[in-house]
Amino acid sequence: MARREKEGRRLKSLSPFTTIIPYIMVERNDSQNHIQDSLEIAKVEEMVKELRAEGYDSIGVLHFIIASYVRTVSQRPQVNRYIRGQKIYARNGIIINMAIKRTMSLEENETTIKMKFKPSDTIYDVYRVVNQAIEEAMSGDTNTDDVARIVGYIPGLLKKFTVWFLKTLDYFGLLPKAIIEASPFHGSLFITNMASLNIPPILHHLYNFGNVPIFLAFGAKSMNVTYKRNGEPVIKKVVDIIFNMDERLCEGYYYASALKMIKHYMAHPELLREPPKEVIEDVR
Repeated sequence: MARREKEGRRLKSLSPFTTIIPYIMVERNDSQNHIQDSLEIAKVEEMVKELRAEGYDSIGVLHFIIASYVRTVSQRPQVNRYIRGQKIYARNGIIINMAIKRTMSLEENETTIKMKFKPSDTIYDVYRVVNQAIEEAMSGDTNTDDVARIVGYIPGLLKKFTVWFLKTLDYFGLLPKAIIEASPFHGSLFITNMASLNIPPILHHLYNFGNVPIFLAFGAKSMNVTYKRNGEPVIKKVVDIIFNMDERLCEGYYYASALKMIKHYMAHPELLREPPKEVIEDVR
């Protein structure tokens, strides 16, 4: 019986050029591009006030950025691809990883949470999933902590072999499901919230281990001044973002379209109250 791919399905109708690129740019770090931009948040902040009045006490900009990305995947599914063994796959579901600190202190170590979404999810679904994941991480060790602790107990040279062995299993799609579900290196997107530290977003590298193809960092709120053609200033409240992307997944035009879509949903967050009218599937 053929082995079933755990995380997604292999795409077999791609153009020859697209299938060759992963053999030319073998590692994820070989193929990363980044873009810096900003997201308008004035309408988001208005909606945050509305939702908090409705009982969603801890909702914030983070929830809307995640919800905008999830909605974008529902319309631009190619950004949710990943590469394994030089082959391109369409991911099943949307997995977002995020590093958090249980307390904002120098002594506290980070942990990582994994959040699973469906393309049809609304801002209400995102709120529930994000808050549940954070609450569970705050109350005790995560699966990521448990796996890291086990590997950490292995002596130095043997640890190096263990990591190599895990990479080899991952290359052939044989990594145990329990490790994939705990791994911060496997997923659709890794997001980091620099706003919680009141600093600008960082340009974060992609990891060669695992298959996370996009790293999104966003920074503290700020005022952005632009000018109309007549010289009149326009002041907007924004958060700056940096996307670092694996260019092997899809063409630049497609990535640009996805970024514009994220910005559109942040500028019109009311659209995230309802599921998308249609969920677009990736090619076969």
